[in-house]
Amino acid sequence: MTKTVSPSPSSPSSPPLVAGLLLAAGGGRRLGGRPKALLPYRGRPLVEHAVRVLREGGCAVVHVVLGASAERVRERAELPGCVLVENPAWADGMGASLRVGLASLAADPRGVDAALVSLVDQPGIGAAAVARVRAAYGARDALAAASYDGRRGHPVLFGADRWAGIAAVAEGDRGARDYLAAHREAVALVDCSDVAEPFDIDTEADLYRLEG
Repeated sequence: MTKTVSPSPSSPSSPPLVAGLLLAAGGGRRLGGRPKALLPYRGRPLVEHAVRVLREGGCAVVHVVLGASAERVRERAELPGCVLVENPAWADGMGASLRVGLASLAADPRGVDAALVSLVDQPGIGAAAVARVRAAYGARDALAAASYDGRRGHPVLFGADRWAGIAAVAEGDRGARDYLAAHREAVALVDCSDVAEPFDIDTEADLYRLEG
């Protein structure tokens, strides 16, 4: 049975470095080819909001995986302090972006202990959910995920000792689903139903969620 935990703060004596990993490479095929990172949200590109959420949730280090129209994203979005990494195989799906992102974190000289993974097209998930999942970190083999009405969702947390195994099976649009399913006994679910809405911006019909 998947275990559910109540998050607790990290030890102040030796706080782990939990870095944010934002997957923002999608080309928006069902949105007429508009890159999701550049969708307008509150007057700015959506990717800026997603980065701000990670930082406000406690991730001082943020790596962003770009793909579709990466140069346009670099030109239009203000992402100071972020590590920007490009996934040339972004059209292959989320799995490729996850592999690129984890490799970038592994090479970060600051020594990252865990990745807090979020998706650029989920603006209903804010800093409160990020902070809850981040606080579930306990060791470098940690696995945790937000849950909504009992269903696993984003953000998800992967301890660094898990990255190689995740990268080995991350394919297509499934991302880390197969890995999480195979290790479901180890996944700590963190209920975020009261602080976030896990909807995606996938089609034209979803764009109303970016208004206001």
